[in-house]
Amino acid sequence: MTDKDPTAPGFKQKAVHELKDFAWISLYLGFFFCALSTYSMLLLKKYEINYLNYSFAIVNALIIGKIILIGEWARLGRQVEAHPLYLAVFYKSIVFGLLVFAFHFVEEFVKRLIHGLPAGTVVHDIDVYDLLGRSLIILCAFMPLFAFRELGRVMGGDKLRALLLKSGTAENPSVPGRAAQV
Repeated sequence: MTDKDPTAPGFKQKAVHELKDFAWISLYLGFFFCALSTYSMLLLKKYEINYLNYSFAIVNALIIGKIILIGEWARLGRQVEAHPLYLAVFYKSIVFGLLVFAFHFVEEFVKRLIHGLPAGTVVHDIDVYDLLGRSLIILCAFMPLFAFRELGRVMGGDKLRALLLKSGTAENPSVPGRAAQV
């Protein structure tokens, strides 16, 4: 006999759930980073479209999406889930932002080793203003991401999807939508 709970999701269900989470996170971050790339190209009056910038934005979104899933697997930020929702969102945004920051340092360290540069130059060659700007962008991207993820955790994913994607409310779908109430 096994001690497994028959109602617990199996490996296949867990894998599908993780893949869906990864896809939604990556889609959100990809949209955000591509919009940011477009903004910076227009701001700098760089009208010749370099599609490589969009490729880097999408690759960054995929990498950061995986980093978020690794952080959730490691149960980062779970200790604040009993606190008010805004604290959980802010805390998770900061903690996961620091996790992305740590992975950035590891990436730079590995790149230097591959190119034969001294590994100790990672800290010395960092542009502080670039780092602060990237950190602010990541924080701004993570706030709404974790707000929706926390709402889904508290309300239930199906209720949140019904509230966002269907007319009416999540509690009573027969009630007219907000547009009819105004």
